[in-house]
Order: sequence, then C-alpha cells, then structure tokens
Amino acid sequence: MNSRTTPSAARIDIQGVRTAVDAHLADYLDAKEHAAAHHDLPTELAESLRGFVMGGGKRLRPVLCACGWYAGGGTRDTTVMVKVAASLEMFHAFALIHDDIMDRSATRHGRPTVHRVFTRRLDTHRSPATAERLGAGAAILVGDLALVWSDELLHTAGVPTERFTRLLPLVHAMRTEVIHGQYLDLAATADVSGDIAAPLKAIRYKTAKYTVERPLHIGATLAGADPRVLQPLSAYALRLGEAFQLRDDLLGVFGDPHRTGKSRLDDLREGKHTVLLALALQRAEAAQRETLRLLIGNPALDEDDAARIRTILTATGARTEVERMIRARCAQARRVLLHTAFPTHAVQALRRIVDATVARTS
Repeated sequence: MNSRTTPSAARIDIQGVRTAVDAHLADYLDAKEHAAAHHDLPTELAESLRGFVMGGGKRLRPVLCACGWYAGGGTRDTTVMVKVAASLEMFHAFALIHDDIMDRSATRHGRPTVHRVFTRRLDTHRSPATAERLGAGAAILVGDLALVWSDELLHTAGVPTERFTRLLPLVHAMRTEVIHGQYLDLAATADVSGDIAAPLKAIRYKTAKYTVERPLHIGATLAGADPRVLQPLSAYALRLGEAFQLRDDLLGVFGDPHRTGKSRLDDLREGKHTVLLALALQRAEAAQRETLRLLIGNPALDEDDAARIRTILTATGARTEVERMIRARCAQARRVLLHTAFPTHAVQALRRIVDATVARTS
C-alpha cells in the first residue's frame, strides 16, 4: 500500500463525525423553530423537519465528506468541515422527503413519512382525498425548506473564499446530478423489461455520484487537496456507490422492515425498474415473466404476491447475480485504495465503508 501516515489521527472517528453533525443540525433546527415562534409563523414545518432529520439515517454523506477531508490532507480542526457536512445531510433530507412523496412511501427509518404525518394532521373535517393532497403539499414545502436551509448552512459554514470558489461547482454538480438521476428512476417506473443499462445509469447519478463521489470530492476540496486527488476518489466512489444501491435494491425486496425501516412492498408496488428485476426478466421462463409483468407495479400488491415475486427473483438466479455484482464492485473499490497516496487512516476508513456495504442489512 502506498498510503502515507500522518500524526493527525490513527483512526477516523466515524461515530464522532455523526455525533458532531447531529449536534450542529439539532442546534440549527432548534433555532429555526424558535425564530418561527418569535415571528408568529407556523412552527410545525421546522418541527416536522427536525423530527425527520434527527429521527434516523446513516449520515453516510457527512461521513464520506469527512473521509474526503482526511484523504485530502485535512487536519484535526474539523469545525468547518462538520458544518459543510451538515449542509449535505440537510440537502439529503430535501431529497428524501420529495422521494417519499413520489414513491408514496408510508415509512422512513421506521417512522411515518413527512407527507403521512401532515395527512393525519390535516384530516380534521376533511375528506381522506383532500387530507392526502394537503399532506403531500405540506411535505413538499418542508422539503423545500430543507433545500433552502441546506444552502444557508453551506454559506454560513465559514469556508475560506478561495476554497469556497472551488467547492461551489461541486455542490451545484451534486444537486443537478441527483435530480437527473431521480428523474431517470422515475421515468423508468413500471418499465417491466430486461434492460439493465437504464437502471445502471440511474444508479450512477442518483446514488454513486450523489451519495459517494461528490461528498468525497467536497471533503477533499474543503481540505485544500490537489485536484488530482479527486480522480482516485472517483474511481473508488463510483464502484462503491453502485454496490451500495444494488444492496439497497435487494433490501427493498428481501430486507427485514424492522431493520430497514421501510416496507418491502413499496418498490414492487411502484414497479421500480431495478437491476434485480431486469436480470430476472432476462432469465425468466415465459410463465415466470408473465407473473412478474402481472404483479410488478400493482398498487394493491400484498405480501403473498410479493412472496411469488421473491421466489422468481431467487429461482432465476437474479438475486445471486446481484450479490455477485455487489462483491465485484466492492473488490474493485478496495483495489483502488491499494494504489492511492491517501493517509493510512483515510484508507482504513474508506475500506471499512466498503466492508459495511457488502454486509449491510439496513
């Protein structure tokens, strides 16, 4: 391994990063709620967003921002980095809240989604259809607030001007890429076909670049790294990001809802066009293919129907093949780390994230 050691840290404290980001977000959202009350504005928007943001999540983007920071030569003084990482998590809240509306998801992190919370809040003396429409509208506004406040968090983080000039195009690219990726995912919904290229392209932009590559780039740039550092970070990130989303797609169908915090019927009911489904359709016999096309995308799909789909996904070898793809991409990400000049503690943290991606169950 060509990584170099530094006196700054023997091991990156990943949990410490999560704790520091959570503390900054909690303080910020508390202040927003108090400001709304002071100006006689509705406090339930900030209150709902606080409950959503602080109610769970892996904080993967902040952790990867920290890994990029250390890979780029960042020091122990992580104050500014933590604030920028918090802005990434706030932006992610915006993306998730809107994603849940589009997917009509009932739960996130084992709790009701924001639009479901507001539907219940607004259902007094209203028809169910009206309450649902208003709940979705309120959740869109909460997501919009998260977007606006992510920008405020970024611009008040105290990033030195020269580094902020380099940082901002990466943030803009990240935001643009994830929205394009989300659209690709949305446009392919209910496309019950064996086309693997389309879901892989959506994965590239919705997850690999947004979740892994750009947070690493942002952290490294924040540390003042040479731009050439971004290339090996990308090589690592795109492979890991694909593996992460492939695992997510498996968990969306085969996972334990008590561990994932989400129903394992949502993706099937929505007809999400995943690599898993495409592989099954490629390999299925005629009767199996007909069953998949009949059931996938049915909003009334129940657990018995889902069990029939899972049987086909397993029998065709699609599930096994996706597991193989995950392992292969994680192996590629590990090989990238063997040939970098990143500090040892950064390499170790990035390797631990790969290991967690292979084994994760939530």
